[in-house]
Amino acid sequence: MSVPFYVSPEQLMRDRADFARKGIAKGRSAIALQYADGILFVAENRSPALHKVAEIYDRMAFAAVGRYNEFENLRIAGVRLADMRGYSYDRRDVTGRALANAYAQTLGAIFSSGGEKPLEVEILVAEIGAGVADDQIYRLTYDGSIADVRGYAVMGGAADTVAEYIGEHYTEGISLSGALRLAVDALGHDGTEVRELTSDQLEVAVLDRTRTQVRKFKRISEESLAGILSESSPAVDEKTDADVGDSSDSDSGESSAGDTPVAPPADDAPIAPPEDPDDDRPL
Repeated sequence: MSVPFYVSPEQLMRDRADFARKGIAKGRSAIALQYADGILFVAENRSPALHKVAEIYDRMAFAAVGRYNEFENLRIAGVRLADMRGYSYDRRDVTGRALANAYAQTLGAIFSSGGEKPLEVEILVAEIGAGVADDQIYRLTYDGSIADVRGYAVMGGAADTVAEYIGEHYTEGISLSGALRLAVDALGHDGTEVRELTSDQLEVAVLDRTRTQVRKFKRISEESLAGILSESSPAVDEKTDADVGDSSDSDSGESSAGDTPVAPPADDAPIAPPEDPDDDRPL
């Protein structure tokens, strides 16, 4: 008679959590940022058809990383739940908090059940309010844990590295173009090598409170995104240009202040040139 194989509950939960985390880390990062007029979503996504960011209801959006088929099923279930509640009661009764609680129960039940593997997903549920203080962003992990975040949230890929970069440069009340440039730069700093992402590698959408329509969700097209990115240079370049401009203004001011012309440098003392500035997986 064979002896049944025993695994402690702690070890079982630890193995399931490691399995889900490894699957999520294989994907590319997604970011949610609060800006002055709403919430910005930026995800590194090279597929034009498989979306990681989508609309849930009038003032709510959904973002996810991990296995596409798994978080797409969650998105569809969220849309159906919101539509049913809005139809049965009132559209104002559909809230991001209620939807996040429903997602937490589903993820927690699947994670703790012994018969199924845990979902390899992390999701964000965001709801736009009348003001910045009324905005809500909920982050849910594979085990059903839920967190109410403020300012910004990062999930998937090298989330810790990307979040650290955003934390160093993020300021409250940032403009849309500034938030977009910050998010793109942060996604490019997800490893040892700094990358410059282009508009065809990104998926961008916003919840814009200034829209007069009932539905506040809007996708930013690739053409509009390319124009915004071309107008705003990377943060390092902006700082360098500002420093150069300040030094040139001060030099011109000093030269114009005095009447005596400044003699050119001697031929045997050349001026040194300035130093160069520092230069099939889940979705």
